[in-house]
This record gives sequence, structure tokens and C-alpha cells, in this order.
Amino acid sequence: MFNKCEVNNNVKKEEKDQLGKTLVEKILDKANISYQQYEFPTEAEGDVQQLQVDHLGVDEHHIYKTLALIGNKTGPVVGVLPLDEHLSYKKLAKLSGNKKVGMIPLKDLERTTGYQHGANTPVGIWETKKFPIYLDETAKQQGKILVSSGKIGRSIEIDADDLRKLVHGTFGPITE
Repeated sequence: MFNKCEVNNNVKKEEKDQLGKTLVEKILDKANISYQQYEFPTEAEGDVQQLQVDHLGVDEHHIYKTLALIGNKTGPVVGVLPLDEHLSYKKLAKLSGNKKVGMIPLKDLERTTGYQHGANTPVGIWETKKFPIYLDETAKQQGKILVSSGKIGRSIEIDADDLRKLVHGTFGPITE
């Protein structure tokens, strides 16, 4: 039985040992990096699952999405940015040493990153693929951010600088 603490009746904030651990959480444990588990409700939108984050009491600007892209010079790159922001392809291309970058097609996403749409995580992608990770500079200013823990509806709150160090990431301006 889980010991769940409800936050605004929709977001479940869990104790670390109460919810089965994802591979990402095991990686963080092994690296002695502090984190907090979160579980969000999801809904089907077309053929993909999406987080339901409207009015859940968690600031969407602290929830980060992980986008997998292909650079024309480097191959795959990963952008991590606030859920409520839009990626600037030009800024990410410049920061990553590419002339241009484009999203990995949905049909190729799981084969490329190892994760399905909605579950991409910078920790898991770095651990298994070693793709370069670029975090929007706002993460550094915010301190703690939420990123996917590798399963749809599951996230971790982690210190942005701890995340950057773990994934050998780079902070920079990557939003519009």
C-alpha cells in the first residue's frame, strides 16, 4: 500500500521508497543525487498519453519537457525546457554547434532515444545513449525542476545543477 500525500487533490507527491522506482530513480540513487518522486494523471490525446497539469498546484514553468532532435552536424541532441515554453530551433542549433536542428519523427523516437513520446528523460537518455543534453538557462535560476523519470505520468523533482552535472549538460538560452 502506498503512503500518498495529495497536493491539491490531483498531484501525488510520494516518499522515495513508497512508489516502485524507475530506472532513472535507481540511477539517481546510485549517484547519491537527491530527488522527489511525483505522479501525475495522464490522458490520451490522439495516440499518445499526455500529462494533465492544468490547475494541479504545480507551476508549469517548473515542469520541464525533454525534446529529442537531430542536428545536421552532431546527430541526436536533447533539449530540456519548461513545459509552458516553445523551443527555439535556431538557438538550440547554435548552442549545439549545428546549422539547424529538427524534431526526431515520432515513428523514430523510441528507437532513437529508448523512450516513448511523453516519457523521454534527460537522465535515461544520457545513461543509455550519451546524446548531448541542453537545458534552458531558466532551470539554473529556478533551482529545483521537475523532469520525466522515464515513464508516462512519472516525474522527479531534482536540483537543476545536479541534473546538469549528471548528464554532462549545458545551460543556455533555448526558448523563443
